[in-house]
Amino acid sequence: MDNNNNYDWAQKSVFVQEQTGMVAKKFFANVFMWMFVALALSTAAAVFVSSSEAALRQLVNFETGQRTILGYIAMFAPLGLVLIMGTGFSRLSYGAILGAFVLFSILLGVSLSFILVYYKIGSIVACFAAAAGIFGIMAVLGYTTDVDLTKFGPILMVGVVGLFIASIINMFLGSPTFSYVMSFFGVAIFTALTAYDVQKLKRIGAGIEEDGSQIAATDAKKMAIMGALSLYLDFINIFLFLLRIFGGRK
Repeated sequence: MDNNNNYDWAQKSVFVQEQTGMVAKKFFANVFMWMFVALALSTAAAVFVSSSEAALRQLVNFETGQRTILGYIAMFAPLGLVLIMGTGFSRLSYGAILGAFVLFSILLGVSLSFILVYYKIGSIVACFAAAAGIFGIMAVLGYTTDVDLTKFGPILMVGVVGLFIASIINMFLGSPTFSYVMSFFGVAIFTALTAYDVQKLKRIGAGIEEDGSQIAATDAKKMAIMGALSLYLDFINIFLFLLRIFGGRK
């Protein structure tokens, strides 16, 4: 009888070990799945708009070169959606978060359609591949490193805010040199942010697994969407800054 009890406990121990990490891995897989969905939606929207002169004319006045009202909406709406998702996370339902995320991806693609008009396809593909390589390396580093990257978070956030303010200022200055120099800082900041965000998401996944009984499944799904948004922004910013540095215009 004792032998049977020992056998049962051993079987249970093996089962628990096999299940350990499954929730965290599922969360992480969902994060990257939604990130790739966002990239696909943005790419599809960008290709569609850039291939249609009628659609482009809705966004920019070809005679003056200035954006139309719809063009400015397409430019700033994604930022508004990010703020809504971030500040309303606890109040918004999963469906609302997902809808905002999908709309954000499409509108950002519309806004980025101009790069397919201004830059050579070869430059776009090369910079996209380079961004994917940098992102992949830093994602692996962030997931596997034992170094606590939390202390770098505030510094990186200050860098992001600084880049945003500098970009607004340069909209009025129109300095190509300033934009060029700023792009190097942009690549460095978002490269580091990739590792930071991946490690943060890894810990969130582990926390969901440990406190699974206290966290609703919908909250975990919403966290996966917000995690995908963070990584998507890291990747797209690396790509855009690389394009500013190395991209060849038509």
